[in-house]
Amino acid sequence: MTVTGARLVPELLCSSLKDSLAFHVGLVGFTVLYDRPEDGFAYLDLEGAELMLEEAPERTDDARVWWTAEPEKPYGRGINLQIEVTDVYAIHARLNAAGWPLFRPIEEKWYRKDDGEVGNRQFLVQDPDGYLFRFFSDLGERPLG
Repeated sequence: MTVTGARLVPELLCSSLKDSLAFHVGLVGFTVLYDRPEDGFAYLDLEGAELMLEEAPERTDDARVWWTAEPEKPYGRGINLQIEVTDVYAIHARLNAAGWPLFRPIEEKWYRKDDGEVGNRQFLVQDPDGYLFRFFSDLGERPLG
């Protein structure tokens, strides 16, 4: 068996697919690979990072809804989705131009890995439902010290 495509694709339930698409496609720069408007569903891609969005029905007892608890914003508490992009500044600029608040400002951050460090230029932002996204561009590696 051959695996094709992304090996992990988060599916995020959202309160308004329209608002989520305005953020993810309109501001961040994802493209819609395909959608099912009749189901309130869209499958997105950003430089190979794939994401599914589904508008949740108002009833939380609907068998199709996969809430593990009553929905309360911000959704996805305790998780941040890290996405590597070629130009983190471009996404950052679009969000700033739209007046979208950032969860953490853009920064250069180095993380220890084995006997060295790997660097990210990154910022964190919440989407309309409060899911936390960390967009970053790779700064390479350097020795510890």
